[in-house]
Amino acid sequence: MMFNHADGNPVLELDDEQCWKLLENTEHGRLVVSVAGEPDIFPVNYVANGRKVYLRTAPGNKLAQLTINETVLFETDGVLSDEAWSVVLRGTARVLSTSAEVAAAEELGLKSWVPTLKDFYVEIEPSSVTGRHFQFGEQPERYV
Repeated sequence: MMFNHADGNPVLELDDEQCWKLLENTEHGRLVVSVAGEPDIFPVNYVANGRKVYLRTAPGNKLAQLTINETVLFETDGVLSDEAWSVVLRGTARVLSTSAEVAAAEELGLKSWVPTLKDFYVEIEPSSVTGRHFQFGEQPERYV
């Protein structure tokens, strides 16, 4: 994906289309949850489809925390030799509960990274998505 830093600024704010293109072409991210004011972060693999993010999980802290507070952040990024990007999605997470929802999620081909049972699918409905692209370079000289 090409990014146009036409004004020479090494930091480019991404629009929705650019953010979703990056989300759709990446498989790893971090899910941030908060319970009683305590944040927690989990590395996850995921799939983006239909402007939503889907992941699988097993019973444990992540699933318990999602049921206590459904408001989440999701972040994914990429780093290359001369550039990097980051996309942050704010939204609401819910565990898919009907057999039709689970069957539709299974069609997305989301595989677990580790050989453990992950019987629960989580859908994140975004309220906002933001992103930035960075061009690497030396820090400019400061003129006094």
